[in-house]
Amino acid sequence: MTESVKQDVALPTGWKASDSPVKRAFAKSRLVQVAAGVLALLVLATVFAPLLSLHNPFDPSNLDLMDAFTAPWSQGMGEMFYPLGADDQGRDVYSAILYGLRMSVFVGVAAVALSLIIGVPLGLIAGYAGGWFDTLLMRIADVQLTFPVILVALLIFGIARGLLPEGYRDDMAVFVIIVAIGLSDWVQYARTVRGAVMVEKQKDYVLAAQLIGRSQTAILTKHILPNMLAPILVIATISFAHAIVAESTLSYLGVGLPPTAPSLGTLIRIGQSFLFSGEWWILLFPSLVLLALALSVNLVGDWLRDALNPKLQ
Repeated sequence: MTESVKQDVALPTGWKASDSPVKRAFAKSRLVQVAAGVLALLVLATVFAPLLSLHNPFDPSNLDLMDAFTAPWSQGMGEMFYPLGADDQGRDVYSAILYGLRMSVFVGVAAVALSLIIGVPLGLIAGYAGGWFDTLLMRIADVQLTFPVILVALLIFGIARGLLPEGYRDDMAVFVIIVAIGLSDWVQYARTVRGAVMVEKQKDYVLAAQLIGRSQTAILTKHILPNMLAPILVIATISFAHAIVAESTLSYLGVGLPPTAPSLGTLIRIGQSFLFSGEWWILLFPSLVLLALALSVNLVGDWLRDALNPKLQ
């Protein structure tokens, strides 16, 4: 055992061979370390956006139309310096990215949380109880899986917007898009949890809990659910990236967040209008941040899937 550890990839200073498999896997993957570092920086940027930004780019009192289309790394007509340039309204692109990143991350986290709240309990009940509820739930899941996620989100978004009074549509746009993405993504949680429950409920510890009179709720929440947190965590991580991309796609199509509460997708949609007129920076920098965010989350999610798989240990 000792020789096999010595022949393994060298661990960084401070890491021991006796550490957990997840920790060792992280120490041996430079790519995942870089992705985790990029993700951490982006998350910190969302938290401290008001402190890191040069000004609030969506406060009209901070804007100067004379600085519109200022090129990157240039001084505006006044005292304002634009490290990533300015858009058509004279907004600092760097500051707009920070605020747009904050909104994209918020929507992604909230949509994943909603999918978890819906999918995990339904999967637990369907896998444990079986019967007509299991059949009905899986048929609903099968029907939803025949449609692309973006199409389902568009349908839910359109219905919700149609039900809201016109004066509240922009104010409620953030919550509407969270519900649209969350309702379009619960299926994978329900199917994964259902399959895992069908395996777990046949094991001795569940049968023992039933023999001593534990309630079904206690068996599901205190015995079965803790044993499937690893796959749920992996799905949630990857779904976070999918939710961000879905929100950006909807905003790019003009049916997502309004310009008054922009996300990275909204900024990309705005920048696309000026790409062929020479103001390339309005589109390029938000696109690069979105790419870095989605790629880093996907890399961390793929690593978690392998690191938490006992068959690969």
